[in-house]
Amino acid sequence: MGILGESGSGKSLTVKAILGLLDRNFEITGKALFKGKNLLKENKESLRKLRGEQVTMVLQNPMTCFDPLCKINDQIAETFAMHLNLSKKEIHELSIELLNKMLIKDPEEVLEKYPHQLSGGMLQRIMIGIALALKPDLLVADEPTTAIDAITQYEILEEFMHIKERKNTSMIFITHDLGAISKVADEIIVMNKGRLVDQGNFDYILHYAKDEYTRLLVEKKLAVMKQYREVVDKKE
Repeated sequence: MGILGESGSGKSLTVKAILGLLDRNFEITGKALFKGKNLLKENKESLRKLRGEQVTMVLQNPMTCFDPLCKINDQIAETFAMHLNLSKKEIHELSIELLNKMLIKDPEEVLEKYPHQLSGGMLQRIMIGIALALKPDLLVADEPTTAIDAITQYEILEEFMHIKERKNTSMIFITHDLGAISKVADEIIVMNKGRLVDQGNFDYILHYAKDEYTRLLVEKKLAVMKQYREVVDKKE
């Protein structure tokens, strides 16, 4: 499921409300059913366990998701120790395995580094690897390609495609990027000002959307793509 919309449309806020990640300043009502349970009625401890064991998140800015004072190895190990019943040796082996799966070179060396010593793209891959290693039923990816360069974006999207092809994890993919969502999502929800304004597969969103805001989003994206192609063609 893809959630599409511009910044401030309520994409991330909606998912954070569902997963109990908002503070008391927010009033949350309604229903959010997961495996027959209404998550909005669950207590904090129940949601904390759910977020690590059945639902995992990949956030949009990996630099802010890691403790700058701790090595990558310690941060991965802490997460695994909290949610998986593994020995220290098994945790280390799993850490190496996840870095290899994310195509990160010299995994032993990377584990000994601090977050500021790694690129945003590498940190993003590590976050995805941690999330998948927990074997969630649902993976929530919140703008996972926003803070990284175009080449790394392509590689990250390829990884999400592999997740989709394996078909053992459901996914909510949040983005403002029509191109990214076209690769990953089977079904797309479009949000504007906190409301769902359109819904359908990519072909419907691209060609048959009824909502004016959705059509504007598509037109903007297509215009940028057209201009980019024209610039490239001129240079060639």
